[in-house]
Order: sequence, then structure tokens, then C-alpha cells
Amino acid sequence: MSSEKAKKRIQIALGLALIAAAGRAGYILYQRHEDYVAAQKQQQAKNAGYSNADYYVTPKKLYPYDLKTAKQLTEQPVWVKEGYRYTYYWYNPAAKTVDFEHDAGLLGPIEKMAIKDVVAVPGPGGKRQVVALFEKDGKSNAVPIGFEADGQYKIYSDDMFYIEDPHVLYKHWPPEVWRAVEQHEVKPGMNELQADFAVGMGVPDASPSADEKVVRYPNGGKPLVVTYDGGKAADIRSGT
Repeated sequence: MSSEKAKKRIQIALGLALIAAAGRAGYILYQRHEDYVAAQKQQQAKNAGYSNADYYVTPKKLYPYDLKTAKQLTEQPVWVKEGYRYTYYWYNPAAKTVDFEHDAGLLGPIEKMAIKDVVAVPGPGGKRQVVALFEKDGKSNAVPIGFEADGQYKIYSDDMFYIEDPHVLYKHWPPEVWRAVEQHEVKPGMNELQADFAVGMGVPDASPSADEKVVRYPNGGKPLVVTYDGGKAADIRSGT
């Protein structure tokens, strides 16, 4: 190999190393900024004297920005933030493909999961999907947590999962609230976050009043309509 070619290869290697280092430095700065913002919000809540202790809870985040950092999801259990929102699909370990044409199910409310791996696979429309792999009912599954385009990753797993046990994060909730959550029931007096934990994501109606709010929950095929008065569930009925 000529000295000129060797020099070019060294320059390319150094350039790639600098790009990787810059990306890592940017990621660390972003992490610190997000942690600072969360701390500021928590302090503002304290200064405002909010009586709802939920305002003081700041769940940890991973801030993944590529496959390597997304694999941090495999290092601890995760819990689904919004049940009945995220679709998962069958995964073929031998072919390393995801059957995006057929839904395998929806992740449930506060469902505890063990992520086995995070990989990028071909997805609909030619866009590569970033998926988290897990097992359920003896089958391999994949749930999309982001995508890759033009060499750049967009990963939104922090919006999907808690990486800390919600029972610990919200340990200030009374035992009867946690019983209702575990039984997937909404009880009078529960706030909206507690109802989300119990029956998954909800879709609010347009409300004519600032104090009253109506939220419709698909609830995995057993729809509910909950009316909140002053932030508390006041009326709970079956939906359509």
C-alpha cells in the first residue's frame, strides 16, 4: 500500500472518530439539558405549592439516539406508559424480519416487559424501522420504537416506556388506587393519570368548561367514558 493511500485511510478514520466523539458529546449535553429542564419544572411545582404529589415525579429517561444507546432498554424491565396505543407484530428470529402486515396485539396498560434486543429492520414504504424485541405467550414479537432515514435515527422509546417501576414512582398513591389500577378499573375520585394507568390511553372530548372534562377510553375493546370534575373522575360509564 502506498504511503499516500495509507495517509488517506488514516485521515478518514480520524474523521469518523471525530464525528462519533462529537455525536457522543452532543448526546451528553442534551441529556444534561433535559435533566436540568426536568429539575427546573419540579422546583417550579414545589414553589407553586401544588397539592398533587404527581407533579413532583420526574421519571428517568434514556435519551437514545442510535441503536447502541437504544439497547439500554435491555438493561432493566420497562413498563408501558399508555396502554392500548402501541401495536406490536410477530418477529421471525431466523429471518430477522417483522410481519408488519399483521398486527399481533396492543401493549397493555402499565404492562411490564423485558426487552431482549433493539434492531433495525426493513419496514413499510422502504423506511427502516427501529424495533424492540420481546417475548409474549411464548412467541417473539417486535414493537416499533423509532426509525432510521438517511443514516439518522429518531427514537421515541422515552415517550413509550417507564424504565423505573411505576409502583415506586407513584408510591404516594393510596393502596385502593393501585388495586383499581391492577384490576383495570376506573373508580370515582381517581385522577386522569391514574385512569390512564388502569385502562390505557384516552381521547378527550371538546369541553365547554375548564373544570369539566370528558375522556373516552378504548380500553382494549371495552370502551369507557369518564367525566372529570376538578381533575377527579366523577362519572364513569360504558362507551360505544
